[in-house]
Amino acid sequence: MKAKKPIGKVVGIDVGGTFTDLIMMDEDGSNIRVAKVPTTVENQAFGVLSALKATGERLDAVSTIIHGTTTTTNALLERKISRCGLITTRGFRDVLELGRRTRPKPYGLKGQFVPLIPRELRLEVTERMDAQGNVIRALDEGEVETAVKKLIAAGCEAIVVHFLHAYINPSHERRAGEIVRKFWPNNYITLGHAIISEYREYERGVTAAVNASIQPVLHRYISRLQNELKNEGYPRDLLVMQGNGGTVSSRIVSEAAVNTVMSGPASGIIAAAYTSVSAGMPNVITCDMGGTSCDVGLIQNGIPDVSSELELEYAMPIHVPMVDVHTIGAGGGSLAFINDAGMLQVGPESAGATPGPICYGRGGERPTITDANLLLGRINPDALLAVENKISLDAIAAIVEREIGEHMGMDAYEVAAAIIRIANDRMAGALRMVSLSRGHDPRDFALFAFGGAGPLHATALARELAIPNVLVPAKPGITNALGCLVADVRHDYVRTVNRPLADLDMKLVRDTLDAQVTEGKTTIGREQVEIEGLTVLHFADMQFRGQSHILTVPVANSNVTREKLSKDFEAVYWRRFEVSLPEIRPVLVNLHTAVIGRRKRVPLADLTQVDKKLGVKPRAHRRVWFEAGGWKKTPIYRREQLARGSKLSGPLIVEQLDSTIVVEPGCKLVTDKLGNLIIRVGGGAI
Repeated sequence: MKAKKPIGKVVGIDVGGTFTDLIMMDEDGSNIRVAKVPTTVENQAFGVLSALKATGERLDAVSTIIHGTTTTTNALLERKISRCGLITTRGFRDVLELGRRTRPKPYGLKGQFVPLIPRELRLEVTERMDAQGNVIRALDEGEVETAVKKLIAAGCEAIVVHFLHAYINPSHERRAGEIVRKFWPNNYITLGHAIISEYREYERGVTAAVNASIQPVLHRYISRLQNELKNEGYPRDLLVMQGNGGTVSSRIVSEAAVNTVMSGPASGIIAAAYTSVSAGMPNVITCDMGGTSCDVGLIQNGIPDVSSELELEYAMPIHVPMVDVHTIGAGGGSLAFINDAGMLQVGPESAGATPGPICYGRGGERPTITDANLLLGRINPDALLAVENKISLDAIAAIVEREIGEHMGMDAYEVAAAIIRIANDRMAGALRMVSLSRGHDPRDFALFAFGGAGPLHATALARELAIPNVLVPAKPGITNALGCLVADVRHDYVRTVNRPLADLDMKLVRDTLDAQVTEGKTTIGREQVEIEGLTVLHFADMQFRGQSHILTVPVANSNVTREKLSKDFEAVYWRRFEVSLPEIRPVLVNLHTAVIGRRKRVPLADLTQVDKKLGVKPRAHRRVWFEAGGWKKTPIYRREQLARGSKLSGPLIVEQLDSTIVVEPGCKLVTDKLGNLIIRVGGGAI
């Protein structure tokens, strides 16, 4: 009799600014284990290994590991990047520094930044294409060879080739790349058109520079992590989260390292989409509040918004498709302080993992949002994770009073309430940015609250924006890790067309979309990742002639007609602005295709376990402050007490290992069939 194949285990690991989160389960969805350990900032691989060891499971029993990392994002923000050189068209080496007319301070009329590639490492060669892709000046191959040798002598580790109008005719870039490969000592070579075929030279050049500057950083990190995993008994391939919400094999991830920027927030959005659809709420606004930041996004009909217009920071546009996430510095570790104007400010600076909030007992002496929640009774002081030396509430209150209260004539608890109000106001503003400012009514959505701190603030935020329901998933504090588990393999391709719709060759549209599908299928085949099927999504980036910003229009298939594109664009424009402009000609700017390899589905019903021994009565009561109602004696429940169909009325607190859920007065709570908590804000039947 043939031996039964043992059930493998799958692992999702997400590295955040404060914690590294892990979820492990059998491939059939059973035997779930979670871990939450401090992030090791100096080398994220150590935190990943620590989380794996915390499960107590041997790595040779693990079949798949999917990893979301902030390595590339942090490298860019902290400028811990590789030394990079540029070869570009003669007369255009300063394009990356001139930028656009936009400035970070509208009244200052200036904005200073340091380009990723310094001027002395930006070299010019003779070549020129016109905007139609015709050769005006042939490529001087001798100059390319000379430039390559200069950059090698200057100690450059990576190189970018970025020529004018290469998006329409990349022949010069390709030939220059062949010359570079003859001399360059490694594979860190980026051709601008190969990353994005976009007509805007500045954005395309910066995106290529980002890719090159972080390529060695990512490659070293992934290689080091894989070696460590191999030494622990895991010899298989590693899947890495991308900013578009899909995964990519570690075999090829560094080829387009720029795609991993913002992979952490993307994994949370993917988990939110997966969970909300399963819960019958496909339209949600997400609120992921972790230790360092708060990330918000929008999901319609179970599909997250994807944008190619990300600007990581001023003068750093990264124009590859990414899940559209708006981030603000409002996490549990965000610092509260008196600013230069004498006003109380919360964030964006964070205490991070070290020293962390005061209550972590690691030497922190500056109040944070977590400390405020603790003082107000919203967090159980005996259930904090990552505490090294326990500090009493009185000691925390004394520090808060010294640092802020004495300046404002307030006691520590009044300061804590003010910190919560300011933090909520900032997060509400972020939620408006992804909803109201884009033409969406928040009342048509549920608020999907996750992250370790998201459920602490969710009902107050929902009340502020008149959002009727809050959805709290089974494991809110490790939802990003769950996103790694449920994410599909995904590759996006964007090509610039930039033609008025009336003059457009529709055969070119069909051929481009079909070619992108073929390229995606080929790439997924190279990865050798087990998938259950393929899904293809097409989009058109469009604008009216003379406008600078674009809107994304879904395209059903490659056989789209001119009339259909025009009608759909007008509908999207109307939904966004409620303006009709029939007298202006629409322009098709980019064609975008996403090729998605669907991985095996993960059952969600087993993510929560009910402990009937705990009963249904509150485990305790404590005095808690609520934004809507002030101080109240409040019942405290454990998440394991809430069986499917449980119904409770606020105020109440629900505690679990990875998060705490605050249900304000007047709200009602029910546990759905998957173990999610649905909170009806303002009461009423659910």
